[in-house]
Amino acid sequence: MGDVVHNLPVVSDLRASMPDCHIDWVVEEAFGAIPRLHPGIGRVITVSIRRWRRHPLAARTRAEFAELRNHLCQTRYDEVIDTQGLLKSAFLAWLANGRSHGFDWKSSREPLQMFYDKVYSVPWSVHAVQRNRLLASNALGYALSETPNYGIAIRPESATSLATAFPVTDADEFAVLLHATSAAKKEWPENHWVQLGERLAARGMIVVLPFGNELEQARSNRLAGGIPGARVPPALSLDLLAVLLSQARVVVGVDTGLTHLAVALNRPTIGLYCASDPAATGLYGSPRALNIGGIGMMPSVNEVASALERLVDLI
Repeated sequence: MGDVVHNLPVVSDLRASMPDCHIDWVVEEAFGAIPRLHPGIGRVITVSIRRWRRHPLAARTRAEFAELRNHLCQTRYDEVIDTQGLLKSAFLAWLANGRSHGFDWKSSREPLQMFYDKVYSVPWSVHAVQRNRLLASNALGYALSETPNYGIAIRPESATSLATAFPVTDADEFAVLLHATSAAKKEWPENHWVQLGERLAARGMIVVLPFGNELEQARSNRLAGGIPGARVPPALSLDLLAVLLSQARVVVGVDTGLTHLAVALNRPTIGLYCASDPAATGLYGSPRALNIGGIGMMPSVNEVASALERLVDLI
């Protein structure tokens, strides 16, 4: 999900430099709601590569892939840009009917030059958002603005749906704590979350603890049990989670895509890093976002509270 969020500014750059261009975005089906938030996107083409890999010979897999291939081959694109730089994305760029662009062999995580018509050198030393922007600007020859623009907006119908499903948004102020991430080494300890939640609750904030699966739901319930007034929402789709984040007074999250999405929605956001380098893939492009920690540098509760104090007048 983070990779998807990190590509949103590319759409804004393209629309700013070429207002009449039509942009299609190929994305994993689980994350299709994110590019749909950007008004600059024409069509979102979803793929199911994760499911296809598990069931490569299934009738559904063959039918869905055939439909995708037909669309990519029959639609004439002027340019095709692969900003993800992985074998799966390079293959899709190769399938598409148009001149393809990607990272050169020194700039990508896998040797992919054979899949592209043109390749470009982009330094690893810059943030992932900037790497994506540089690749697209080099491919199409336009100048970049200094600050990235994620360019997304919540749809009114989604806000109405969330108000029905989870009316906590009627509260004056609430904080969203995003405790779930893809790897255990990136997690922040549960007792830290409880202590932070207690501080937020003491200042009159409702703490909201969303989840994505049963294990995360169990953790949300445990955390809510130790935080006065905390709420665990029902299972929410990605578009409704985006609404929830957009209405939060503040968001605190570990290294996960939803934390990046909160930044893209221009919410005050704290990113907690325990096992990855925020200089490469941390929260980026917003004065309302702060990264704390790093590889082997787990943030303390006091550090997070102090960061919140700097960001918003909460604690």
